[in-house]
Amino acid sequence: MTLREKEILSLIRQNPMISQQEIARLLGITRSSVAVHISNLIKKGYIKGKGYVLNEEVYVTVIGGANVDIQGFSVNKLKLNDSNPGKVKISAGGVARNIAENLSRMGVRTKLISAFGDDLYGEKISSECKAAGVDIDSCLVLKNMSSSTYLSVLDDKGDMLVAISDMDIIDYLNIDFIKSKTHVIENSAAIVLDTNLSYDVIEYLLNNFKNKTFFIDTVSTTKAKKIKELVGSFHTIKPNIYEVEELTGVKIRNDKDLEKAADILINKGVKRVFISLGERGVFYKDSLIQKYVNSPKIKVINTTGAGDAFTAGIVYSYVNDLEIDDTIRFSMIAAEMTLSHENTINPNITAESILKKIRSE
Repeated sequence: MTLREKEILSLIRQNPMISQQEIARLLGITRSSVAVHISNLIKKGYIKGKGYVLNEEVYVTVIGGANVDIQGFSVNKLKLNDSNPGKVKISAGGVARNIAENLSRMGVRTKLISAFGDDLYGEKISSECKAAGVDIDSCLVLKNMSSSTYLSVLDDKGDMLVAISDMDIIDYLNIDFIKSKTHVIENSAAIVLDTNLSYDVIEYLLNNFKNKTFFIDTVSTTKAKKIKELVGSFHTIKPNIYEVEELTGVKIRNDKDLEKAADILINKGVKRVFISLGERGVFYKDSLIQKYVNSPKIKVINTTGAGDAFTAGIVYSYVNDLEIDDTIRFSMIAAEMTLSHENTINPNITAESILKKIRSE
């Protein structure tokens, strides 16, 4: 066995799922050279077949928050400082987790990197992810820690009026832990980040995996601020108008302002910008085209989770090489299906159900 073969065999023993591309990167050689060495190792009997190599099936990695959503739905118009009749639902949530579940239901192999406790809520997060087909083997499960909780109150129209987010556990998803998942990240077809992550973690990911395609979900106006200095380091972003204002410094009062803000993001290096316009629809911009796409009027049951479904649609479309018009339509239908269901994630959402709607138009 040559020295190089020993190095390669050592890497495989440390991580049986490592890819040839990752071996080449770690050793500073070409992937074709790695293939030759591995072939020799197989011939010499040190490796039995090629089962060690990372399954080349495309998968997406989603990194960020996972929590339990406690949602209160008011039957009548909300009265502040008073008790309101309604319904309360508890389900697994979190932006990153929601995106991961939507992607999995769409048929995309999906790995989630998040953090939750070993409490009852953590068990719920785990069981719902597994039921939806989301791979949570890379998640951090902390003993004697409380899982994240998101408490929201929705009015009789399904609009969220107020929410409280308890997500301190996400701070344990630090750079050292992310480093331990390098092989998962490196072999992803695309990576989705939410801004529940710390600035340091987001910066580390964007700076150390520059060959990867990153999608950013801004989550909220406050949390969008932390990526302002990182604009241009990621491929795609899906903010709303208020988040765009935070990222660009442009006060959006009309379409001209909106287009100016999108131009700033594109000129800094972002490849695709999808700006949510609420009931009006979506504004899309890249280096060649821009367009407004209106949303059809539908009966809204629950606004929570629609943006997560839209992001999942964008990522699905990317890994399946859909044209931009189809990407926007696919993503909008995913959001519409979510809006029309009382759950944060519509359990009936699949790629086929969305494509069927597109074909029927």
